Amino acid sequence: MNFIIRQEQKSDYVLTEKVVEIAFASAEQSDQNEHKLVSRIRQSEAFIPELSLVAVSKDNDKILGHILLSNILINDGNQKADSLALAPVSVLPDCQNKGIGRTLIQKALEKAKKLGFQSVIVLGHPDYYPKFGFRKSSQWQIKAPFEVPEEALMAIELQEASLNNVSGVIEYPSVFFE
Repeated sequence: MNFIIRQEQKSDYVLTEKVVEIAFASAEQSDQNEHKLVSRIRQSEAFIPELSLVAVSKDNDKILGHILLSNILINDGNQKADSLALAPVSVLPDCQNKGIGRTLIQKALEKAKKLGFQSVIVLGHPDYYPKFGFRKSSQWQIKAPFEVPEEALMAIELQEASLNNVSGVIEYPSVFFE
């Protein structure tokens, strides 16, 4: 499949949200509101335009997938550490298993590292994300602010040893809970 990864533009927003909605329409672990979450994040202080990427078909410029990394904090009660949340990553159902999601994740992590971010947290499938270097966040005593299976909450260090002195509870922006 021929596609490119580029930064999402404001003119993409409506189409991107449709892609996200379609991608999660039949997902088991979904409330089918991920497209609304994307919209809310874009309107919040957590939004980082450079880390909102789309996969676009080279043939017809159609948006095939999207990924969003946004600002979060990890709070141990004494200090807060900046991190990023990977949420969500979306690929149209008929384009899945063709390398689009993998490429979106790789490009987003590369871009975040180049921008100087230290780490990324994801709540996702424990068989999928480790291939990108994600490991259980419990390794660093990083916890979610709600009940999740330990193996589904993962983190990756973008800079070597950047989570060595980080632990605590993830503070997601309020838009994640609206």
